[in-house]
Amino acid sequence: MKSYYLKTTRVFSPFRKYAWLFILLVAFGGLWYPKLGLLMIPMVIALALFGFFKEKYWCGNICPHGSLFDYLILPISANRKIPAFLKSKPVRYLAFGWFMFMLGSRLLKVLSLYETAPFLDRLGFIFVMNYFVVTMVGTILAFLISPRTWCSFCPMGTFQNIAYRVGRLLGIAQKTNRKVTITDPAKCINCAKCARVCPMQLTPYLEFSQSNQMSNDSCIACASCIENCPVKILAFRRDGNLPANIEGEREKVIAR
Repeated sequence: MKSYYLKTTRVFSPFRKYAWLFILLVAFGGLWYPKLGLLMIPMVIALALFGFFKEKYWCGNICPHGSLFDYLILPISANRKIPAFLKSKPVRYLAFGWFMFMLGSRLLKVLSLYETAPFLDRLGFIFVMNYFVVTMVGTILAFLISPRTWCSFCPMGTFQNIAYRVGRLLGIAQKTNRKVTITDPAKCINCAKCARVCPMQLTPYLEFSQSNQMSNDSCIACASCIENCPVKILAFRRDGNLPANIEGEREKVIAR
């Protein structure tokens, strides 16, 4: 049976296209040289900052695992529908809670070695093993189900959602984040192509808010829907950066 979802080529910057090489360096190279795992510390800090200002932009444009799944695995993935329960908030927050508990408990054990020779190796190895396990699990799910199956409940994705909420509460993120926006609702032909090419299997054409913006917190700002829209009415816009008459146009589309 032919899959509903399309294996359309994703949007790749030169960096994103080869970001998966970082996985080879840390998840595999770190098995021989554990200190490579320490590279994960600045990565997590950068991820948190991107989350604070731009929600899940990291996931769709920088993440090495996203690069692996979209660039290398997509062509050979089964590309099936991601089970709904894996995308549910209970599963996402349970995965986040479990990940943080396991990481925290291991870090506490290693801290007892602080100022001893093995400390940096042991600390780095914690991050190496976490990255290795994520790579193995994510790759298996990508092959058997869909490339971004792991991303549906990835703890770091949830972490970015939390960081973004903090950014919004402080009134900062609204000024820096860009959301997928339907710029001319009257031209939408309801072809559903935006849904069929979405790596996260969202349904943009059915999910635009009253301000005609995509507010689903699983959106990774990858631009796949924008690039593949046949009538070219999708774009990234800052919150509220919309034409004055757009709400009336939206009501016409709904009425249709």
